[in-house]
Amino acid sequence: MNYPVWDVAFGAGLLIAIVAITHVFVSHFAIGGGLFLVLTEKKAYREDDASLLDWLKRHTKFFVLVTVVFGAISGVGIWFTIGLIHPSGTSALIHAYVWGWAIEWIFFFLEITAALLYLYGWNKLDRKTHLWLGWIYFIAAYLSMVVINGILAFMLTPGKWLETQNFWQGFFNPTYFPSLLLRTTFAFALAGVYALITGTLQKDLELKGKIVKWSVKWIIPAFIIIPIFAWWYIGNIPDVVWESARGKMPTATQYANSILIFSALTFLFSLLTLIKPKKVPFALSVLIFLLAFGTMGSFEFIREAIRKPYIIYDYMYANSIYKDQFPGDGGMSIQNIQQKGLLPVAKWAESKEITSENQMAAGMEIFRIQCQSCHTIDGYRGIRKVLVEKKWSQTAISRRISSLENMFNAVMPPFAGTDEERETLAAYLTTLAPVAPEDVEVTDIDISGEVVFEANCADCHEYAASDTMFVSMGKYDFSEVSYLITRLDSLSEEMPPFEGSDAEREALARWIPVQFK
Repeated sequence: MNYPVWDVAFGAGLLIAIVAITHVFVSHFAIGGGLFLVLTEKKAYREDDASLLDWLKRHTKFFVLVTVVFGAISGVGIWFTIGLIHPSGTSALIHAYVWGWAIEWIFFFLEITAALLYLYGWNKLDRKTHLWLGWIYFIAAYLSMVVINGILAFMLTPGKWLETQNFWQGFFNPTYFPSLLLRTTFAFALAGVYALITGTLQKDLELKGKIVKWSVKWIIPAFIIIPIFAWWYIGNIPDVVWESARGKMPTATQYANSILIFSALTFLFSLLTLIKPKKVPFALSVLIFLLAFGTMGSFEFIREAIRKPYIIYDYMYANSIYKDQFPGDGGMSIQNIQQKGLLPVAKWAESKEITSENQMAAGMEIFRIQCQSCHTIDGYRGIRKVLVEKKWSQTAISRRISSLENMFNAVMPPFAGTDEERETLAAYLTTLAPVAPEDVEVTDIDISGEVVFEANCADCHEYAASDTMFVSMGKYDFSEVSYLITRLDSLSEEMPPFEGSDAEREALARWIPVQFK
């Protein structure tokens, strides 16, 4: 497909994250909370507890307002944002799973109907009928997740669908079942987390203590089981993808650490409520709520981050360019663009040819089409800050653009376009960084070879045994490494020239050979 680019100044990816994570946190409560309502109602009947039943009626209203009203609105918000930011990706998911979405919408309508009947059925329906409405709601809500989970998991691990385009092989993909069980368990935990919010507001201390203990019984077992399903989930993700969360990609690694911290704190603070359940303050329930939100948000961020450079793994890049050419791709395959050029292929581009007069405007358009799905100029993942810090020349930028797929653990798609378009983009990016300050004379003592490496080489290389080119430098002595640094193009045509001072080059040349000795 071939669509225009929606310009979101503070970051299109960040907008999707805000809307999607908020909705996911509510939608999982909608599932676990449905079972919570039914089992708590049965508990109140069994124990003949009128006060618990009265609280549950109030909690049901809170539940419906959060899930049916806010949850439905945020769900529409997801479709609105992804449709504008990633229209090609959204279209691909609809075309591949149109009947899956249709089935999910049926469950969604049933879910809303049952929830409203359950709310307004209090004191009007007999117990058996009212409980049946609760069960219908929970089953419909859970089946809705069963369908959506298959499509979400498909985006990261499409499996054999890439070869067969078969609905079921894409739906029941390698991470389908671990993802479903992981989300199911977290949904049950959220039922308890949300119940703590309304439970800790009760003035009746006996009732408050009972609700707190009952709610925490939903949280603690879930957070004990979640790591098991998470381990299973990770085991079904390709190793090369999961490496991003193990240090190869700072963002993914950061959220991998965050999920461990947030989940551990959620578990510990939930345990603390059992010490004096009648005296648990509302503030503590809010803290547990926020920690659980952090846990869920970190998981969703990791899932999105490790999928880079794709929006649908190994099929469509994050900038909506297809990895492979096929009929109906709208010309937006990397092979077609490399041959014809990006600007002529992109239907909505104003500049179809590059001239000396429109070079900067064309460069901006190339940036918007190829880079803006992940980067901004000054907002989220802003590119200007990087350019100012690195002080790259136009040549250095151009060389890096030509090997984007080799940088930062291959989290960026390769540049799609002609050599002229690459140089035009490099020229535009050069204008974003201010003129470099005059060189300041430094001594060898002031320079760290490791710092020079991080500034000039770490975009593509790492000083680890897995980087064969870096390891191969260990067989050379200082003078040989120093010479090779001046001739990086002899090692690879894609490597940009070293633009540091002679002192920095010598510091780097002294540092490299000793790393594996």
